[in-house]
Amino acid sequence: MFGYVRPPLAVLPPEEAARFRRMYCGLCHTLGRRYGTAARFILNYDFTYLAILLYHREEGPSGNARCLVHPVHAHAFLEQDPAMELAADESVILAYWQLRDGVADHDWLHGLKYRGLSTVLEPAYRKASSLRPGFDRAVRRQLDLLAQLEGEQCPSIDRAADAFAVLLGSAAGEVEDPVRQRVLEQLLYHLGRWVYLIDAADDLKKDAASGNYNPVALRFGLTDGAWPPDSRREFTATLDHSIHMMATAFELWDFGVWTPLLSETIYTGLFQIGKAVLDGTFRTMGRGADRKKQKNVEETT
Repeated sequence: MFGYVRPPLAVLPPEEAARFRRMYCGLCHTLGRRYGTAARFILNYDFTYLAILLYHREEGPSGNARCLVHPVHAHAFLEQDPAMELAADESVILAYWQLRDGVADHDWLHGLKYRGLSTVLEPAYRKASSLRPGFDRAVRRQLDLLAQLEGEQCPSIDRAADAFAVLLGSAAGEVEDPVRQRVLEQLLYHLGRWVYLIDAADDLKKDAASGNYNPVALRFGLTDGAWPPDSRREFTATLDHSIHMMATAFELWDFGVWTPLLSETIYTGLFQIGKAVLDGTFRTMGRGADRKKQKNVEETT
């Protein structure tokens, strides 16, 4: 995943922001215990949301500990359990293949960073893929399809986005309750579609300069990364449709204590991120009120 699914800290009540932080730190500890210190560096907000969706309705027991990131003050974290382990395993698989995709997308020199990081993560990936072979197969199958579409220079944003959406939807494959599994598959599918499209929009200028495949640029005939008003409105509509479908799935299940956080993210945060990407301000987000609030949350948890 790509770092676009973020908690809207500016509007979250402090107790909800603190709850998110406990999950964030819990996933970090689980990654470390299962895969070693290096695996903890793949942690991001997107993987934390995956853990929340796979987690229980009620918040489990917490511990307190110092770590490399917080060596002075102990921070609260959710204790490891099967749901956290599933999220950690799938996060490792997703991160590894994201790095391998970075190798494929760059020449030898510019791909060195991705090649080196994927080599470091490879032992963790081998373990995770042996534990979750079905998910690993689904990820590889969908990435092969994306590579085929790239080779064809396919201009269909629906076909390209669907390939990644199916990939992310498969993260719910081990959920036992069939109704919950179906809800999560649909929610993750539409989240995956949104993430793929917003990532392509964020990369428009970079891909225009490098010549890399970008289905959004091909679909709308964008050669310099700039949006004509009509094209931007049409693209915004398809982004918003994915969020609306995500919200429809979200309303079909009781997410317990995580409901306020997920609701604010889906109904507020994703729209804010989408607008920031299209406005060109996404890379500067978090430098103001959100960063100050995050610091306050960390100091009180």
